[in-house]
Amino acid sequence: MSVSHGLENSSDLAFQAEALQGVSRTFALTIPQLPDALRDVVGNAYLLCRIADTIEDEPTLSLEQKQLFSRQFLNVIAGSEKAEAFAHDLSKLLSPSTNESEHDLIANTAKVIRVTKGFSPFQQDTLERCVRTMSCGMEEFQKRENSSEGLDDLPHLDRYCYFVAGVVGEMLTELFCDYSSKIHERREELLKLSVSFGQGLQMTNILKDIWDDLNRGACWLPRDIFHEAGHELSSLTEVHGSSNFTNGLSELIAIARNHLENALRFILIIPTHETGIRLHCLWALGMAVLTLRKVYANPAYKSGQEVKISRRSVRAVILVTNTLVRSNLALKLLFWALTYNLPQTRKNNLGRRGT
Repeated sequence: MSVSHGLENSSDLAFQAEALQGVSRTFALTIPQLPDALRDVVGNAYLLCRIADTIEDEPTLSLEQKQLFSRQFLNVIAGSEKAEAFAHDLSKLLSPSTNESEHDLIANTAKVIRVTKGFSPFQQDTLERCVRTMSCGMEEFQKRENSSEGLDDLPHLDRYCYFVAGVVGEMLTELFCDYSSKIHERREELLKLSVSFGQGLQMTNILKDIWDDLNRGACWLPRDIFHEAGHELSSLTEVHGSSNFTNGLSELIAIARNHLENALRFILIIPTHETGIRLHCLWALGMAVLTLRKVYANPAYKSGQEVKISRRSVRAVILVTNTLVRSNLALKLLFWALTYNLPQTRKNNLGRRGT
């Protein structure tokens, strides 16, 4: 490696670390816990997904423009188009609705891609496959009509969660298995649970952000669950915190809790000496469980801010999981204690792949 190339790589990695701080405090917190061999590739994977997500979330882009930029970005990752051209074309169309950190990320796409190209062929293929599946899936959901009236049913929600989170769980599993032969021995078990892990985190975010999403014209709740509870999502803004709505919400909390229990099962398969991987997953799981508890305790909440966990709670998650990280029994007991009062479902849903 030449001196100039080494300096460029160091600068690109420094940007990656800074960008993570700007676009996700949670991942900026959990990714540094990973072993050195995984830290950069997982951080890079998250930024690639974030770029794809920024395209989807930009409200001023038409459906056709979103499809065009998504495909252009996939070509950039594959190496058939220039990152600089993609960044230039997209940056000038982003509105103030896209925050400053994401503006900066898009403008510096070339730095992110240079880091991507420094990984092994297997790692590059794994990252590209994840972003491709995610982008194609999000394109499907961008086409839906009456987006403020929710999704058709629970399988439709499963499919959405797979495309935006389950694929990330699969990607991380492949990277973990590539890193450790011991983890690879349990690859099939982990892959099945990884989709559920991702769905548990995504469903928790959906429940937390119901009203914020609705304010921007989106709703990811399944209509069948609320219809069975006696509440129609078409009148979601008219009846806030009604008993029927709360019953539907409780059913989704039970399903999310089930997925988070599968997330714990995933974590407990990881060898106890791999504390970095375990902590990376445990911190995300712990914060999701505490968020779900707040949603259940305050069903009449009107914004995500009302059920967002405090920094003190985040510190508590870190302290407790750091202490218990090597003990499977203690982690099981902790999960049971924290979720005992949450509604539960008898059906163990491992999540649904989008294919």
